[in-house]
Amino acid sequence: MPKIVSRSAVSTSTEAQPTKSSTASLRVYYCICGEFILVIDKLLTTLPRRKSDKSIVVRSQDSGTTKARVFKLNASSSEPILLEREGGYERQYRFSCPRCTLPIGYQMTPPPAKSGPFLYILSGALTQVQGQVPADAFELDVKTEESNMVVTGK
Repeated sequence: MPKIVSRSAVSTSTEAQPTKSSTASLRVYYCICGEFILVIDKLLTTLPRRKSDKSIVVRSQDSGTTKARVFKLNASSSEPILLEREGGYERQYRFSCPRCTLPIGYQMTPPPAKSGPFLYILSGALTQVQGQVPADAFELDVKTEESNMVVTGK
């Protein structure tokens, strides 16, 4: 006599409306070394870019009528750095890959991620295909961001 494993029933309906979570499409991004770094609800290529360094701007907190992006960041935080920008200085709290320590992004407020209004993903730091270098990885200006670095530490 066969053994009954479960008595579950599947119920479906063609008239049921899809739920918000069932229609959501999450995008996964990896470091160049292959480590999982980011899951987000929108393609990074469709998000706005910062004019000063061409970083991708990810809204991490709601602001008035603009909703925050839904994302999960798997990165290690490091000591803040102070950069000289046009019109002043900027403090960046950087995030790097937990495996290879490649810088992948930053925010203006101390960790954890999402503690400030925006998270900035460095151009060319992430790819959607594991182990493949992203197309924009080598699109840097002659003057690199590190040449603007002034002070390290808190």
